[in-house]
Amino acid sequence: MATKKVARKTVKKAAAKKSSAKKIAAKKTAAKKSSAKKIAAKKTAAKKTAAKKTTAKKTAVKKSPAKKTAVKKSAGTRKYSPSASKNVETEMREMKQGKLKSGRSGKKVTNPKQAIAISLSEARKAGKKVPPNPNK
Repeated sequence: MATKKVARKTVKKAAAKKSSAKKIAAKKTAAKKSSAKKIAAKKTAAKKTAAKKTTAKKTAVKKSPAKKTAVKKSAGTRKYSPSASKNVETEMREMKQGKLKSGRSGKKVTNPKQAIAISLSEARKAGKKVPPNPNK
């Protein structure tokens, strides 16, 4: 009986060694795969940053004059005249006080966007500098 117990123990130990060897091998392969993925990711990231740097240098040289001219144009021109902006201010004040009424129906205007639209249309009729209505 003692030999049977010893035999069982050795069989169990051998089975345990095999299973642990399999686990270790699986861990090693998983580690190799993950390290290979990390290395590949680093390489692609390095390529992307290198590509960005080269394109950034090229575009910076090309775009710098365009930016300066764009800034000068936008700083010198106004889309809306100062008197049109004053109209908007007065219409907004009337709307907040509850005095602003819409066209034919005469209903009270409570929407600020509608108040702005009314003031801009009045400015257009008066001939002030206002961009054309995008809806028409």
